[in-house]
Amino acid sequence: MRAGFKALIRLVSCAGALGLAGCSHDPDTVISGALHNMGRQAETVVYADGPPAGQVTWEAPIVHAAGYAPDAGGPYLLDTGDKLRVFVYGQPNLSRAYTVDHDGMITVPLINEVRARGRTTREVEDVIRHRLGAEFVRDPQVTVDILQNRPFFIYGEVRNGGQYPFVSGMTVETAIAIAGGYTDRASTRSYRVTRRNGGFMDQIEAPADFAVLPGDVVYVNERFF
Repeated sequence: MRAGFKALIRLVSCAGALGLAGCSHDPDTVISGALHNMGRQAETVVYADGPPAGQVTWEAPIVHAAGYAPDAGGPYLLDTGDKLRVFVYGQPNLSRAYTVDHDGMITVPLINEVRARGRTTREVEDVIRHRLGAEFVRDPQVTVDILQNRPFFIYGEVRNGGQYPFVSGMTVETAIAIAGGYTDRASTRSYRVTRRNGGFMDQIEAPADFAVLPGDVVYVNERFF
């Protein structure tokens, strides 16, 4: 193999329930299980020339929140679990709510699958407008809005780990409160947030006031003493 080979973590579609038995204190296993619950599972793959175009990958290194600089000011990018309202003027059969599926798609009558993952609502509007106008609807007027953000996930040393609706302005601390608070073994200073950033999954060592975004996986560590 050439020296340019790079090991990447691919997230692929999967089915089934989240299996965390016997590994509740292993952050990497729990986070991988959470991604499984979101419809994706970690699998190590080696590519000769990098991943295929659009392939989502996970880089293992953990970064500290103080040195983490996500594109916080950028537009909101859609992903699995986001619920959208698509309105096509004069076309009631096309105007309805759609949920982005595990493959990042919504299925619209007449034009079938439309990729939403990684796009803004405006970009989805443009795709639907173009595909409807090319063959089915004359000069379609399309609006796409977010009805409900995708959920966040929280695991580890909390009383009621799992999936919860996202709330605007959420931090790690408020996420823990939503999950019923700490267990007796929880660390109140050590948290990990796993977040999709472009084509990669960032793992961030975060403080309690770190902002949580839709789709994040929050893990509360166990204290050592």
